[in-house]
Amino acid sequence: MFKLSKRLQNLPPYLFLEIDKAKRKARQEGRDIIDLGVGDPDQPTPSHIIEKLCQAAHEPATHRYALEQGMPALRQAIAGWYESRFQVRLDPESEILPLLGSKEGIAHFPLAFLNSGDYALVPEPCYPPYKSGSILAGARVYPVPLLESNAFLPDLKKIPGRICRKAKLLYINYPNNPTASTAEKGFYEDVVDFATKNKIIVISDLAYSEIAYDGYRPGSFLEIEGARDIGIEFHSLSKTYDMTGWRIGWACGQPKLISALAKLKSNIDSGIFSAVQLAGITALEGPQGHIQDICQLYQERRDLLISGLTSLGWQVNSPRATFYVWLRTPDRSDSLKFSRLLLEKADVVVTPGVGFGRYAEGYIRIALTVSKERIQEAVERLKRII
Repeated sequence: MFKLSKRLQNLPPYLFLEIDKAKRKARQEGRDIIDLGVGDPDQPTPSHIIEKLCQAAHEPATHRYALEQGMPALRQAIAGWYESRFQVRLDPESEILPLLGSKEGIAHFPLAFLNSGDYALVPEPCYPPYKSGSILAGARVYPVPLLESNAFLPDLKKIPGRICRKAKLLYINYPNNPTASTAEKGFYEDVVDFATKNKIIVISDLAYSEIAYDGYRPGSFLEIEGARDIGIEFHSLSKTYDMTGWRIGWACGQPKLISALAKLKSNIDSGIFSAVQLAGITALEGPQGHIQDICQLYQERRDLLISGLTSLGWQVNSPRATFYVWLRTPDRSDSLKFSRLLLEKADVVVTPGVGFGRYAEGYIRIALTVSKERIQEAVERLKRII
């Protein structure tokens, strides 16, 4: 009687839900689980942001429907942050759209531009909503491999011409989830050339731009000449300010792309809770020292984990951005089986690469979102089973 739509049936299982089920079962059994799986920061949101939320939530004006396109003050704060951080000047009225977290914007955007039979060029491995959003829009997904031999960058020249002619969207994500790889200006220039030549919209996911180490400062796709003619960039307060549960982010870039997403969203939601928007302004315009603190914390955790895994005989590249470590499973073994082994034998949760696509098989992702003490304990547990 209740038959799912073909679009829903075509969706792959959402990996993180499957992992969460396994974690809950293990905890119900009373086991001490060390969760290195889902990338959810363990540090609290800075207190001045919380205080602004509390204050704003007591104001009756914030209890009404929010403007779908976001408060003008929030859009202006985003524009100011982008100019300060990337030297990119954005028009707050036409080039910025606040979102209920960047995830929903990324997932909804294909609905505005993809029709049945169109192609979306999706990197693989990838953040799952790139693929699921395209499938829900009725489009075909063409996986673009991110291979270790090419520094986990897509080789755009290998995409067949017949696919390029049908493609409408290209997703890029650097610093990258899950591989933690990074991209330089030359790569973005190649993307602009490719997209302009093939009349393809570029979707840049920049959620991890502020989580970087060793003096590295990631750039923005929109810094490149011509990028704003063919692209849109998504950003979020989630990782930068430890606000994952607050659900606030934005899209910025080409005005027609922003307008289309705004039109779509006006039929789907009624905007971000106004008190959260005011807290977001405080995050963007307030003290920024928290960012340096969390980067230092993640760097210390990274170094401890890399040292521990190296002592086990694993070859591990040290990431210079994101809070993930992406590494091969021993002997390129099945990533799901290996992840289950770690949970069953060591009570350690990691994310199997296959959940990010078939080109991610043979890898696992480890998140640096637990304390150094727990990371050290996880390494000790791995020593006993590997």
